[in-house]
Amino acid sequence: MRKVFKSGSIEQTVELAKQFAHIAKRGDVFALFGTLGVGKSVFARAFVQELTGATEVPSPTFTLLQSYPYDNGEVYHFDLYRLKSAEEVFELGWEEALYGGISLVEWPQNAGIYLPRDAFRIEIMLQQDERIFTISADSQDKLSRLEQIDAI
Repeated sequence: MRKVFKSGSIEQTVELAKQFAHIAKRGDVFALFGTLGVGKSVFARAFVQELTGATEVPSPTFTLLQSYPYDNGEVYHFDLYRLKSAEEVFELGWEEALYGGISLVEWPQNAGIYLPRDAFRIEIMLQQDERIFTISADSQDKLSRLEQIDAI
């Protein structure tokens, strides 16, 4: 199943991310696909802030991973842009993040076969002045949670 949302502003992207934070469960992976500058970091930052209350959420472009505690565990924000091989994800604590927390992954294609099949796939594209968010999920649980997201 796929659900599509359109965002005409940063504020709308932030609102969408906040809604996703409210449906997130421990063990979820949110894979953020899209070109450079399309809004992946804006989405991830708003998601983390909503779920954890963190005031500063720096991009993990150079550190590759930032983590944030929240009531039910840890939120892991990965930026895999600079990986040279998919196997490098294991040097970042990939397994612990996938099973013990909530993971937001920018440039998830760089994780190759190690990206879980049941991840929420969030594809962001720029069309004229709007960002188009196409979200897909495979499990029934994730599909039912997607239904809780309202149009922005």
